[in-house]
Amino acid sequence: MTTHHLVVQSPALSVEHAEQLAALAQAQGIARISATAARLLDVQHDDETRAEVVRWAERHGVDAAFVPAGLTLSSCKVLAMDMDSTLINIECIDEIAGVVGVKDKVSAITEAAMRGEIKDFSESLRRRVALLEGAPAEALEQVYMEKLRLNPGAERLISTAQAAGIKVLLVSGGFTFFTERLRERLNLDSAHANTLEVSNGVLTGKVLGDILDADAKEAHLRAFARQHGAVQEQIIAMGDGANDLKMLGAAGFPVAYHAKPLVRQQTRYALNVSGLDGVLNWFES
Repeated sequence: MTTHHLVVQSPALSVEHAEQLAALAQAQGIARISATAARLLDVQHDDETRAEVVRWAERHGVDAAFVPAGLTLSSCKVLAMDMDSTLINIECIDEIAGVVGVKDKVSAITEAAMRGEIKDFSESLRRRVALLEGAPAEALEQVYMEKLRLNPGAERLISTAQAAGIKVLLVSGGFTFFTERLRERLNLDSAHANTLEVSNGVLTGKVLGDILDADAKEAHLRAFARQHGAVQEQIIAMGDGANDLKMLGAAGFPVAYHAKPLVRQQTRYALNVSGLDGVLNWFES
């Protein structure tokens, strides 16, 4: 049976947290990774132990991940990321709506879609984009400059992954206006999103071409992985909403990042309190 370690991390990780989790998982030792992370060595990882550890960790605001011993980052080949509320701190469409005074209406649809209550993402996106009809195109630049920020750990995760030879894909149900800027800014290998139609300097309330939905996210990831010779076990994918579940399902390391409950329940790895670079602590070199 493969030896597993339990990596625990939190901005407020205490010695007591690590010791309690080590006892629950019957760890053979504790190795400190940093002030905010520790590796609990050679742990029990049956279903019952995993469930008990996850429950305890969630109650105490600690991220816990059972990982095979000896994992190396360079054994992975692809990192795929969602954009809105994963790579960045906002839902771009909600902020565009805020500029033109319809944020409440758009946000309500966004939240329902993210929770999985609206099953048809394409329909939910069309409904939201229609509410933006007549908005000045400059609203997009305003959101990018004034509202959009990278989530904590984003630059460290991406630069470290790139240094290990990993190719990085940004795939979003949001908009190319933002993904293209981020692709250039972070030197990403590829980016895909939806294109807002603009006419005479204003948004028409329509999206050009096919909607990039959950199926398209998965398809883009699979094509990108084939292009770079990556099998499932060599793929890390990160997302936060129901629209990411199919993409996450194609990855050996599916990561729910500060995600909706539906996504956490269906995803093997989760970062609920740590930054994006928390992923790096799972790998030993």
